[in-house]
Amino acid sequence: MEKPTITQAMINAYDEYTHLTLDRRSFMEKLTALAGSGAAAAAIAPLLAANSAKAQMVAETDERLAAEDITYPGAEGEMKGYLVRPKDAGGDLPGVIVIHENRGLNAHIRDVARRMALEGFVALAPDFLSPQGGTPADEDQARQMFSGMDLDAAAANGEATRVFLTGLDGPNGKVGAVGFCWGGGMVNRMATRSPELGAGVAYYGSQPPLEDVPAIEAPLMLHYAGLDERINAGIDAYRQALEENNKPFEIHVYEGVNHAFNNDTSSARYDKAAADLAWSRTVEFFKKHLS
Repeated sequence: MEKPTITQAMINAYDEYTHLTLDRRSFMEKLTALAGSGAAAAAIAPLLAANSAKAQMVAETDERLAAEDITYPGAEGEMKGYLVRPKDAGGDLPGVIVIHENRGLNAHIRDVARRMALEGFVALAPDFLSPQGGTPADEDQARQMFSGMDLDAAAANGEATRVFLTGLDGPNGKVGAVGFCWGGGMVNRMATRSPELGAGVAYYGSQPPLEDVPAIEAPLMLHYAGLDERINAGIDAYRQALEENNKPFEIHVYEGVNHAFNNDTSSARYDKAAADLAWSRTVEFFKKHLS
């Protein structure tokens, strides 16, 4: 069967569905109109969505790693998380918090945590849906759980995660954070609330309240997708606020790619060249600031 053609309008409709106000029924109606038929829309929808079956680049059983599900103290109540360490690393290592998209702590983010551990970090991927019982298996239900979430309370749980990771045996006391989509926005917000954060990397994340920028202490690396008009609308004001307050930061815009270009489980939006370049920059940035 010939692979369906996916247009930018279809990708934009999916972004509206997953991040704004479009519900699934309205999304499928819009996708049907764009695709020309219900059958074509049904074939295209899975290509736009993340496919958990493709989530694994590093096996859960990789013998180079020690991985476990853990619980630890949050700002208020218990947090769940996925902790991954390199097995044979000599000496203490930097820590990196890996923050999920608006789907919660799923197989893809667990895989990203394993990738980060293989780069020489102690990686902890927290489940920010822990206060609501944890990430459900149903992706739509997970997304709905983010609506109305208290972002300040979530940032406090991010800081509690940093404190916990700093105190573990193994990390060298320096902890950074990397986040994707919702998680990128949380890295930006954490940077305004966590003065001891060692470094922050935000992938296509929403910008924090600009009045909070003076409180940022961590150096930041900000990755943006060139076609991501929704998130990119805030770049200029954020850049200006960072510059006016003499904050160390780097901005990288990857032209011609979409929001979620790093998520290799979404074939329509993943861009390997941009993802590989952003990842290499991210790892180098963390090694520079956390070693």
